[in-house]
Amino acid sequence: MNSIVFYLTYPLIWLISRLPMFLLYLISDFLFFLVYYIFGYRKEVIMGNISVAFPEKTDKERKLIAKKFYKHFTDMIAESLKSFAITEKQILKRYTYKNPELVNKYVKEGKSVALVSAHLANWEWSFSLPLVIDGNVFGAYNKLRNETFEKTLKENREKFGVVGATTANFIKLIKQNFKTKTQGSYILLSDQSPHVEKTFHWAEFFGVKVPVHTGAEMLAKKHDLVVINYRAKKIKRGYYETDFELIAENPNDFKDYDITEKFLKITERNVKEQPEFYLWSHKRFKHKDRFEEWKEIMKKRQEQKK
Repeated sequence: MNSIVFYLTYPLIWLISRLPMFLLYLISDFLFFLVYYIFGYRKEVIMGNISVAFPEKTDKERKLIAKKFYKHFTDMIAESLKSFAITEKQILKRYTYKNPELVNKYVKEGKSVALVSAHLANWEWSFSLPLVIDGNVFGAYNKLRNETFEKTLKENREKFGVVGATTANFIKLIKQNFKTKTQGSYILLSDQSPHVEKTFHWAEFFGVKVPVHTGAEMLAKKHDLVVINYRAKKIKRGYYETDFELIAENPNDFKDYDITEKFLKITERNVKEQPEFYLWSHKRFKHKDRFEEWKEIMKKRQEQKK
């Protein structure tokens, strides 16, 4: 059944991906009309997130951010489809890198790097990182249920040199690389909201206490990874510039969770600069009222260990 679905839909994706960008953006404009005016896709979630993040803004200002987000969201769909056909020349024209020498400095020194980022602007096109970063570049991705699509999507994401692994297997990949002394840079999107039960740390994000992923910091300390944030900034429709910012050269010099806190502050600063380009359709603050519950969970775990 999976193969049937693939062979029915992939030819259409293949054809659409070969359209010029101006035609893809016409498709995006139509999708925007549908998701914004007709269906109101995740409207309550999006407006709720923006309201929590920007309580100081007026309703009019928050609605404008939401509308611009929807517009960018459908552009992202079009750009993701283009990924199947985009060439090296095309992507380096539309997705430029400001200071990759920061990363390459540490690669040349023989160090491995954790490239942490958020769902801001266009994170999908960062599969072009190997075109400017020296050495091996590894990236995690969520496994699809359709195995045929899974194989095709993986091949597409690896076409510029990224070595992909499912999220479930990514830690195993890093461990194996260090056993074999394989140097690399690891792409880690670190702004998702974790399950409360699996949370080790809570931090303030836009003035709200939320559970946060600490996996990037833990991996960095365990394997002595240099931690560098990369941020895609939207210059204009279809054009992005990515810059790199050092978070931790020697991660074990930092107190527990300081690296995570620093990443969150950088992310918040970058989102405030271009709020309409952050992925507001995910429930960023869904656990904001569960801190006391989490403390009770941790207390019971400690008691069970005694």
